[in-house]
Amino acid sequence: MILVSCNMKGGTGKSTTAQNVAVYFSKMKNKKVLLVDADPQQTTTDWIQERRQNIENENLYSVQMNGNVRLELLEFEKNYEIIVIDCGGYDSETMRSALSVASHAILPFRPKRRDLKKLNEMSEIMKLAKALNPNIIFRALLTQCPHLPSQIKRIMDAKEACNSFDIYTLNNILYNRNIYDDSEENGSSVIEQDTDKKAKAELIEMIEEFLGAK
Repeated sequence: MILVSCNMKGGTGKSTTAQNVAVYFSKMKNKKVLLVDADPQQTTTDWIQERRQNIENENLYSVQMNGNVRLELLEFEKNYEIIVIDCGGYDSETMRSALSVASHAILPFRPKRRDLKKLNEMSEIMKLAKALNPNIIFRALLTQCPHLPSQIKRIMDAKEACNSFDIYTLNNILYNRNIYDDSEENGSSVIEQDTDKKAKAELIEMIEEFLGAK
């Protein structure tokens, strides 16, 4: 299984999503996982380096890749049960070639206008990817959502905007919680923390919904 976390916009939670998905498979499903950092900002590589300094963290295999990664990913697939790819927040050869071989793609969006303005471009990339890779499953994920009841309409409007471009959203959303920053700083994941059980439950439910999408 090859999963891509990508979007045309930076800051939407792509790296955090990829990292937590990788930990989910490694820690909770006991799968052999490769986490690929395909973002020039190297956010996931920095996270891996922090992770390796903390002996309490389970080791994760990780590599950096860029350019046309199609053949490399197919080769890695022979040795790993799960490959999770963290792509940069812009259109790139890396993202397009990764999508050409992926089984799943998750597209994190914040319920903010500047993120949703990228829906049209992301929709076009999605169509091209499906032309080459018809079986790929795309889902949008709303991240960093506000807690206030007065903001529910903003979340629902964001879901409707995604759906209007045939980028179907997951029912589960991720709220804006401090645990994401706290865990990332020490190379850990929300799934490995018990200090915020709501955040952990949200993530697990989201991942399992994503994996069950058809």
